[in-house]
Amino acid sequence: MKLELYFAPGACSFVPHVALEAIQAATGQAFEQKLVKLHKGEHKTPEYLAMNPNGQVPVLVADGKPLTQIVAICEFLDRCFPKASLLPAEPWARTQALSQLAWLNNTVHPTFTRVFRTSEFAESEPAQADVKKTAQARYRRLLERIQDWTATASPYWFGERIAFHDAYAFTLLRWGGIAGIDPKSLPGYLAYMERVMAAPPVAAALERERIKLDTYKTA
Repeated sequence: MKLELYFAPGACSFVPHVALEAIQAATGQAFEQKLVKLHKGEHKTPEYLAMNPNGQVPVLVADGKPLTQIVAICEFLDRCFPKASLLPAEPWARTQALSQLAWLNNTVHPTFTRVFRTSEFAESEPAQADVKKTAQARYRRLLERIQDWTATASPYWFGERIAFHDAYAFTLLRWGGIAGIDPKSLPGYLAYMERVMAAPPVAAALERERIKLDTYKTA
């Protein structure tokens, strides 16, 4: 199978990026990395919009066929490469894991969007400031919930193998710094994340994207 991943550094495309590194390590399945420069508008070109009309990353192209949306991409990769153990194998545990993954994608992720792209949700500056303030507080509560979930991670979300959830958890904590949340204020989450970042599939993706957990800036 020919796999191509269209990704942008620091974006949610980090999730399938890590997964593909784990798949390659477990099965030998290679993938091509296609860097999308968002700051140059490469996600808005006619060629890119033909693959993903939403103009977003990631896009996974499998044998010439584009697939979008994080949860769908993760489901496809897990089905194709079960040896990588990116989700639990037992049916109930797998379904529960997909429920968690959907929550990360449809609840935590959009909350950050209201911090990062506030102008899409309010017109006036005072209204935008209110949206941002509310979203920042909610985002912290959601990160605290992830911290509670991962309190028993040993060493990763589902045990010995890196999963989609570990990569998403990194992305969301990294975004927390942009939202003004010091990762040190979530010590359990941070300790878990330090283990995750040291895992070979994650470390490889971090190096390629040239990103770190360094977005929080003190005033």
